[in-house]
Amino acid sequence: MKKHIAWISFTPRGRVLAEKLCERTGGTAEDARREGFSLSAWTEQAFSEAQALVFVGAAGICIRAVAPFLKNKAEDPAVICMDEAGQFVIPLLSGHLGGANALAREISLLCGGTPVITTATDVNHLFAIDLWAKKQQLAVINPQRIKVLSAKILAGEEIAVSCPWPVAGEPPEHVTLGTRGDAAVTFHRVSEDVLALVPHTAVLGVGCRKGITEAQLEDVFQLFCEKRAIHPEAICAAASVDRKGREGGLRAFCKTHGWPLRCYSADDLNSLPGIYTGSDFVRQTVGTDNVCERAAVLASGGSLIENKFACGGVTFALAAASPVLDWRF
Repeated sequence: MKKHIAWISFTPRGRVLAEKLCERTGGTAEDARREGFSLSAWTEQAFSEAQALVFVGAAGICIRAVAPFLKNKAEDPAVICMDEAGQFVIPLLSGHLGGANALAREISLLCGGTPVITTATDVNHLFAIDLWAKKQQLAVINPQRIKVLSAKILAGEEIAVSCPWPVAGEPPEHVTLGTRGDAAVTFHRVSEDVLALVPHTAVLGVGCRKGITEAQLEDVFQLFCEKRAIHPEAICAAASVDRKGREGGLRAFCKTHGWPLRCYSADDLNSLPGIYTGSDFVRQTVGTDNVCERAAVLASGGSLIENKFACGGVTFALAAASPVLDWRF
C-alpha cells in the first residue's frame, strides 16, 4: 500500500522548507538541482510508489511534470504545489480520494500558510460522496459517476444512497438512505449509472486440488467474479484448510492479489455451526466436508455472501462481516 509522501524542491529556500516539512510529515525529500537528476523519472516513480507528491516551487513545473502520468481520480496520488515561502498550499489532484485537500490543510498548519481549496463541495460545505467513501474505507468502482452526484448536490437536489447495512447517524443535507439509489454500498455489481461503493471486508474461501497453479486459480477466480457478479475489490484476505497453505500456486495467487492467506485445521473448520455444501470426497481427503465456505466464514467472522463455486479443481466461496458505517465525511 502506498504510504509515504514524496517532496521535491527547486531552489535553496525551497529545499529548506521541504526538508523541514518532510521531517514533520514523513516521506522523502529530493532536490531537483542535484547533478544528474531527472524530474520525469522522479515523478514517474513517485506516482507508482507514493501516496502524495508535494512540489515546493512553481505550479507550472508541477503541472508539466505530472501531466504524462495522469490516469484517473481513483488511481492518481495526491498532488500538491506550494510556494517556497510556504504562503499558499494548493491541492491540484485527488483532493478527496487521494487525500490532497486534507494533506494541504495539514501542511498549511505546519508552515503557517493558507490552503487553497477549490473543490466545489468543500467550498460550499456540502456532502462529498467520494470523501465519504474514503472515510468509510469503501472502494469507488466507477469514479466517473462522482461528478454526476456532486453536481446534483451542488444544484440543491437530493441523492439516494442504497445500503443493506445500518449507517450510524443522520444522513447529511441532500442525502437520503434507501433500497435503490444514485450510489450503492455493495459487494456485487450494479448498473453502470449507479456509483458502486465496495466495502473491503470480504474473505475469499479457497479449496483446491493438489498441485494447482496460480494461473489455474486466477482463471477460475475471474469466472467466479463474473458468474456471481462480485467486485474483486471487496476481498481483503483468503482462507483455506491448513494443508492447502503449503500449495505454492495458492500462495502465489494470494501474493499477486495482496491478500494474506489464513489457514485453519480441519477441526477448527468442523467446529463452525451451520449448514454448508458438504462433500464426502473432501471429508475423506482433508478431514472436513467443506473447505471454501467454512474457511471464508471462520476468517471473516461473518456469514456467507456467495456459497461454493466449483470449477477445474478449485472451489471458491465468499463471506464477510457487516461493515461498520456512519455518515462522517
